[in-house]
Amino acid sequence: MTYQPFFEFGAMRKNRWTVSSDHAANTVPAFVNGGDLGISAQDMNRHIAYDIGAAGVAKELGVLLDGPVICSNFSRLVIDPNRGSDDPTLLMKLYDGTIIPANRHAGPDELEERMAACYRPYHTALNALMTRRDDPVLLSIHSFTHQLKGRPKRPWEVGVLYAQDDRLAQALIKVLKTEQDLTIGDNEPYSGHLPGDAVDTHALRHGHLNVLIELRNDLIETEAQQKAWALRLAPLLERALSDVVA
Repeated sequence: MTYQPFFEFGAMRKNRWTVSSDHAANTVPAFVNGGDLGISAQDMNRHIAYDIGAAGVAKELGVLLDGPVICSNFSRLVIDPNRGSDDPTLLMKLYDGTIIPANRHAGPDELEERMAACYRPYHTALNALMTRRDDPVLLSIHSFTHQLKGRPKRPWEVGVLYAQDDRLAQALIKVLKTEQDLTIGDNEPYSGHLPGDAVDTHALRHGHLNVLIELRNDLIETEAQQKAWALRLAPLLERALSDVVA
């Protein structure tokens, strides 16, 4: 079977929203060290390998928002599509205390192989979805762990990330803060400013509205949780977008 580096859902949907899940899978293609990065199955099922639950939320949001969805089909440890092509963390050798043996001595040739087979096809497909109409909105769905090794626990259920164009993000933060049971991260648990990342490449450089949502991964482990969060977020996202457009 030919390796497929991404999956699309609802590619013919007409709404402004394009939903992406950059870290949707923990797949290691066979051409990468025989499909094995040299770390344990337990580590491959942790947040270091993929964004737990993000794909399910993204796919359900695509249905509810009537927009196409793209999900990567390779682990962020194979190569990270949410990094610029010259970013030193594009191919991680150590992540949250775990050494990645198959990446430890990876040189330029191996990096180029992963770029050609995974990274570039994903970005080509995302670009096609973002250029299908003149006024696209990029919604990037990610998840985060409640605590990194040796770090304090993170208090947020939801993080809203943004860079210089924060129109949609600020509108969404305002809407989310009306939800009394949520602690919202404003550019937390990470900063949304990462030159060359997926949002920068496909939205910021073209003046398109965008927002990156981070959900705490213990809240979206099951299909039922993923659908519940999508149902909760979809009307809030629509309200935020209408506030920006208005």
